[in-house]
Amino acid sequence: MMHSLSLWMCGLLFISLTGAHGIDHFPENFVVAKRNDANPVTLTCHTATDGAVTWKFHGEDIESDVELEDNVQLNGQNLSVSEVDTPMLGKYSCWRGKEMLSSTYLLLESEEEEELDNLSLSCWAKSFDCNFSCNWTHSERTPVRLGLGHDCSERRKSCHWVSSDRFVDGRFQFELSHSLSPYAEESTKLELTAEAIINLSILRRTKRFYLRNIVQPDSPQIVNCQEGKDDLKVIIDAPSSWSTPHSFFSLEHEIEYVFKDDGKTGRSSSDLIPKGISKLRVRSRDSLVLSAWSQWTPWKNVTQ
Repeated sequence: MMHSLSLWMCGLLFISLTGAHGIDHFPENFVVAKRNDANPVTLTCHTATDGAVTWKFHGEDIESDVELEDNVQLNGQNLSVSEVDTPMLGKYSCWRGKEMLSSTYLLLESEEEEELDNLSLSCWAKSFDCNFSCNWTHSERTPVRLGLGHDCSERRKSCHWVSSDRFVDGRFQFELSHSLSPYAEESTKLELTAEAIINLSILRRTKRFYLRNIVQPDSPQIVNCQEGKDDLKVIIDAPSSWSTPHSFFSLEHEIEYVFKDDGKTGRSSSDLIPKGISKLRVRSRDSLVLSAWSQWTPWKNVTQ
């Protein structure tokens, strides 16, 4: 029993330390270093006043940390860190007396291809309007953000990053905006950069794609069926989320139906289908760029 209790206490201690040093959001200030790089990185003390400062690592004075003393050097108010490795990652803060002036996280640039593969990012647009959505999938909740454009792929300060607090079924959900005109021919790819912090390492991946390649309309609306002499005409409306005017952003539809007599199914790419069917459903796609098909509508019973 004592052995089990010891294992339980060790596990609890590990979880406590991990939680204490982990990050649940992108910090305001952080510096990214390459592992064991001889060129030092500089941690800036963000203060408008002059005077001596002291630095702490995870709340402890750096001077008292024997593991860091050979790798850190105070340069004025700033701190230089060289040959960065995993034990040196985390939160550094500069102080004047009992006042914390600022804090900076030291993170590691991920170079493992396997870790980069964890950036599972999928995007889609319901129309050619100015918004699209993305999901980022990971096994656990972790800081992640997306940025659109060259400023983000180059990690410039002018990048507008979008974060998400929506974590559902292992997926972060994002809503992003772009400035492409829906009426012009698309000649420029969207450039989307994802960043995530996992185990104090920062993972980055940039995807480039045309908006037309991620368009997937919502399911259309089945208005009614009009009975003709030899067939049925299905009246279909575009989904409310689809781009307008519909005369310019045209959709093509596919109808699947089930015969009453034998239960066999058939499909039609026009709005005319045979008589004698029991139910039908419809899906749509952009007729010009041949986008991905929408999801099928629910089955609709047909009475004749």
